[in-house]
Amino acid sequence: MPNLKNAFCATAAVLSVAFLASPALTSQAWAEEIKSTPAPQHAIAMHGEAKYAPGFKHFDYVNPQAPKGGMIRYGALGSFDSFNGFISKGEVADGVGLLYDSLLTSSADEAFTEYGLLAKSIEVPEDRSWIIFHMRPEAKWHDGQPVTAEDVKWTFETLTTKGAPSFRFYYADVDRVEILDPLTVKFVFKTNENRELPLIIGQMAVLPKHYWASRDFAKTSLEAPLGSGPYKLSGFDTGRSVTYTRVADYWGRDLPVNVGHNNFAEIRYEYFRDASVSVEAFKGGAIDFRLENTSKIWATSYDMPEVANGLIVKEQVGHERPQGMQGFVPNMRRAMFKDARVRQALGYGFDFEWANKNLFYAQYTRSRSFFDNSELAATGLPSVDELKILEPYRGRIPDEVFTAAYNPPATQGDGRIRANLKEADRLLKEAGWVIKDKQRVNTTTGEVMEFEVLLIQPEFERVVLPFAKNLERLGVKAHVRTIDTAQYIERIRSFDFDVVVSSWGQSMSPGNEQRGFWGSDAADTPGSRNLIGIKDPVVDELVEGIISAATREDLVTRVHALDRLLQWGHYVVPHWHIPYDRLIYWNKFTRPEVVPMQGTQVGTWWYDEAKAAKLAAAQGKK
Repeated sequence: MPNLKNAFCATAAVLSVAFLASPALTSQAWAEEIKSTPAPQHAIAMHGEAKYAPGFKHFDYVNPQAPKGGMIRYGALGSFDSFNGFISKGEVADGVGLLYDSLLTSSADEAFTEYGLLAKSIEVPEDRSWIIFHMRPEAKWHDGQPVTAEDVKWTFETLTTKGAPSFRFYYADVDRVEILDPLTVKFVFKTNENRELPLIIGQMAVLPKHYWASRDFAKTSLEAPLGSGPYKLSGFDTGRSVTYTRVADYWGRDLPVNVGHNNFAEIRYEYFRDASVSVEAFKGGAIDFRLENTSKIWATSYDMPEVANGLIVKEQVGHERPQGMQGFVPNMRRAMFKDARVRQALGYGFDFEWANKNLFYAQYTRSRSFFDNSELAATGLPSVDELKILEPYRGRIPDEVFTAAYNPPATQGDGRIRANLKEADRLLKEAGWVIKDKQRVNTTTGEVMEFEVLLIQPEFERVVLPFAKNLERLGVKAHVRTIDTAQYIERIRSFDFDVVVSSWGQSMSPGNEQRGFWGSDAADTPGSRNLIGIKDPVVDELVEGIISAATREDLVTRVHALDRLLQWGHYVVPHWHIPYDRLIYWNKFTRPEVVPMQGTQVGTWWYDEAKAAKLAAAQGKK
C-alpha cells in the first residue's frame, strides 16, 4: 500500500495553502483541488495499470529462494579502454551498467511498466506534465554516502551537456529539475504530450556528484567508478578481462524488484579478438555462457560430446520481444544513396532465400518490418485509423504507403535472380545510373557507382560477398572491408561510411528513442543512432505522434504508420530475425521455470553447487 500518512499530509499542505490564498474557495473547487493532487505511487505503466500491486514481494519470473554465490563468465569481443559508458568516447567495458542503480526499474513481463528502485515512490499528475521522485533514505553509494536529490539533478544536467547525444534526444522535453528537499526531486516537462517521459526519466542511471567533482566527466577513464548498484568493479586486465563482485551489503538487496536477481558472487567478461576465438574459448571451458547470434556456429560448432552427455546445455528459448530491424544500411549523406530508387535497387541484389538455405541452415525469417515479431509491425494495407494519420501527408510520402503491402524482394533460393536484377537495372536507369564500359555510371555527374561495405565481424563477410557479387552483375562495385573495433566505433560515430551492417532494437513500447533513430536533428548529430541520415519532416511528425500517444491502441496505430513510411522509404536492405534466444552454457547454472515475455533473464539465474560439482567430477577436476 502507498504511504497514506505521507499522502494525507502532502494533500493537507497543498489544500491549506490554496484555502489561505482563496478564502472564497467553493466546495466544488475544493473537491477539484483534492482530485488534482496525485497520491504517491509505487509504479507507473506506460498505458493502463501496473501488473504488480503495492506491497508485492517479487516478480513472477524469479526464484525468491535462489542461492547466492559462484561465478559466471561471459565472452566479449574486441577490447576496452574506458569505464565511462555515458560519453561518446573510447571503447566501454562490458558490464559497467552493473555498477549503477536507476530511479525506477522495469519488469520483464509487461510491455513497459517501472517500479521504484532508488525512488521509494513517485507522484505523477494525470496529464504527466511532471514527476516527483521520493528517494529512499537507505540508498547509499558504495563509499557509504547517501544518494540524494542533488545527485539526481547533477546527473541529468551532466548527461545532457557532456554525455552522449542520445541523452539530449531522450530528455529533450524536460524543462527543468527542481530539488524540493534533500530526498525529493521534481522534473517539470515542456509539454504534457510526451506520456513516456516520466518513465524515461525513471530509467536514468544516477551518478555520484561528489565523486565526479574532482574528475573530468567528458574524458575516458580506467579508474573504477563509484556506483550504488549491486556490483563493484573488482579487477581488470586492460583490453582482456573485467571482473565485477557482488556488494555484500548492497543497500537494495531486499527490495521486491531485486529479489531473485543479482545471484552471482562474481561476473567476469573475457575479451577475444572475434567470435570464432570466443567459441573455441567456450568449448575449452574459459567461458560459461553464450547467447549465440550466428546461425552457422549454432548449427555446426557445438556438435560435441559435452552437449550430447548434458555437460553443456544447448537450448532455444522463445520470447515475445519486437525484433527491430537489421540490414545493410546505406548512408544517405552520400550523394548516390539520396535517391530512394537506388536504395530500392540494392535490395534486389540481396538473395535472402539463397543465403538462408546455404549459409543460415534455414534458421531465419526474413525481416520486413522495423517492429517484427510484435503487434507493432505494419502488415497488409493501412487500417481506417492509420489512414486518418497518413492522409494529410498524401503527395509527400510514397504512394505505395496507401496502395500496397510492403515485402522485400524474394527469390526461389536457387541463386537465379535474373528477374530481380532486371528490376534493379530498371530502377537504376530511372534514377540516372546507366551501364557504360561495364560500369554503372551517373548520366549527370559521370560518377561510377562504387562503395564500401564496412564490417566489424569477419564472419559477416560470407554474407556480404555474395551480395557484392550480385551487385557486380549490375555494374555496381561493392568492396568489403573489415576493420578493428576502435576504428569501427569512431567511423560509425562520425558517419564515415558508405554502407554498414547495423540494427535497431525495439521495445514493446516505442517512444523517445525513435527521435534518435530517425529524427532530422539526430541526422546531424555525430554519435546518434540515425545512421541512415533520414531528414524527413513527415517522419519527425510521425515520431512525435508516437511519443504523445495517449492509449496503447493509439500507440500501435501510430507505430504502424511510421513503420509503413520507413518500409517504403527503402532506407535499408532488410536482413532476418528469429523469435527465440539461442543459449548454450556449461551445465552449472539453474534458471527459473517462468520465462517472461521479454525473454531470457540471465540476471535471475543462479550458480547451482550440485550441478557444478557433477560437472567438475565429469571433467576430472577436484
